[in-house]
Amino acid sequence: MNKRHIVCFGDSNTWGYNAQTGARYDDDVRWTRRLAALLGEEYMVLEEGVSGRTTVFEDPLFEGLCGYAALATTLFTHSPLSLLVIMLGTNDCKERFSATPQNIADGLQRLLVKAKGMDVWADKPRILAVAPMAMDPRVYEVERICDEMGARSVEKSLALPRLIQKAAVQSGCYYLDCNSYVTPGTGDYMHFDLDSNRRFAAAMAETIRDIFSE
Repeated sequence: MNKRHIVCFGDSNTWGYNAQTGARYDDDVRWTRRLAALLGEEYMVLEEGVSGRTTVFEDPLFEGLCGYAALATTLFTHSPLSLLVIMLGTNDCKERFSATPQNIADGLQRLLVKAKGMDVWADKPRILAVAPMAMDPRVYEVERICDEMGARSVEKSLALPRLIQKAAVQSGCYYLDCNSYVTPGTGDYMHFDLDSNRRFAAAMAETIRDIFSE
């Protein structure tokens, strides 16, 4: 049986970063693997999360983190695709990129448009743009995170859901706001806590079933 391929393209919250330990959530815990279990044998959920990934910005400190540069190879690798899930934007909030929330949403829209026009689809393009989790203001109390993210990162993240929703609608893509289902962990206030993986996976499974029922 040829399964429906679902690529989850994101950053550390897709990779499964556990802020309490600094390691990765176990395979049976992180939301991508929970999603695969909920959807069942008809689907293949493919994890493509990289810590630090941006939408379109080249990071001057670390190589290989530009989502736009990685997108084509990733999608061709896993083609033919039935659905692409993109959840990015948090790392774009870093002060060193000097990006406004609208800049970040425009960057995400570039990814949506590029992916939609690629010859990687099993039948027709289906893209789900997910607004990333907003950072909790307590991020500024965690020295290592505050120093890394810089000024106004929280405020930028809070503005993203509305703008990403607009970008998704303009691009003819589906939209989901993860903030209705997730809670930041107390380790750094910018990564999913343990139970968020379960709640978000359930919401994603319901959304994906709805998409394929159309």
